[in-house]
Amino acid sequence: MRPRALLCAFALAASAAMAMVSLPALAAYPDKAIRLIVPSAPGGAPDSLMRALGTQLSQQMGVPIIIDNKPGGSYTIGTMDLVHAAPDGYTLAYGNIVSLATNRSLLPNVPYDVEKDLTLVANTLRLSNLMIVNNELPVKSVTELIAYAKKNPGKLAFASDGNGTTAHLGVELFKSMTGTDMLHVPYKAATAAVTDLIGGGVQLMMVNTPVSGPLAQSGKVRALGISSRQRSSTYPDVPTIAEAGVPGFEVSAWGGIIGPARMPKDVVARLNAEIRTALANPGLRERFRLLGAETDFGTAEQFLDLSRRETVKWSKIIKDSGAKID
Repeated sequence: MRPRALLCAFALAASAAMAMVSLPALAAYPDKAIRLIVPSAPGGAPDSLMRALGTQLSQQMGVPIIIDNKPGGSYTIGTMDLVHAAPDGYTLAYGNIVSLATNRSLLPNVPYDVEKDLTLVANTLRLSNLMIVNNELPVKSVTELIAYAKKNPGKLAFASDGNGTTAHLGVELFKSMTGTDMLHVPYKAATAAVTDLIGGGVQLMMVNTPVSGPLAQSGKVRALGISSRQRSSTYPDVPTIAEAGVPGFEVSAWGGIIGPARMPKDVVARLNAEIRTALANPGLRERFRLLGAETDFGTAEQFLDLSRRETVKWSKIIKDSGAKID
């Protein structure tokens, strides 16, 4: 190589090296706060559980996890906020049986497509519902409730924390299986619904145990049954609805962490691993148990499969029961 050409080559190499040095190194994810959208009101089961999970993840990952409640529209308002967010892992949301399964069969127009507009990161939990009634209602068991409802068709009002929730569809399934007729009264938040239940504005509710359990234990309402297949270790004296008079009845809620579509695979993998570690933490597991939930980890692929299976299951239940938006 000629001296002049050699000098040019050295100059180009030096310039390239200097350019590489001057470029800022890409920060490892995460290096700032993560917003976690909860598409329901503060004080409900999703809010309490995601705050517990967010605290643990924040300790592990070294950045704040900021809970952002966006209630309304059967979880669609908060979910659409997520759909429009940048897919960089700094905006996540709670996705559950409502936003990822029942909405597709219950709402006339869901403004997002689960598989095209979202990234399912990890399933995190499963929980059951307690069937609770106002203390003035003259029933003390599931069989007595069925008999009373049949004698008074259309006169019992049951509350829910929104259309498409298990509080709504669980009673619709109960009505279908028992041949009873009750009026659905949806609320924007579980806290408002149980306030009316205690006051006698409505008579019945089947709601997540983090909300219903403390009310039943304090005597503010009466628990007739639990929606799970087996009795709960937290509420061992409450029979399952199946054993209390409706054989084969079972309803469980589930939920996990979701993100916008097109999230980087390495970010999804990092979040999935962190969530797995968090759910294995004894302190978080106990916190979930006290809230009436079970930790239930699932990979991104398993979470998507759960969404697909539950969509098929609940579409049939919704069709057979005649459940509708009220």
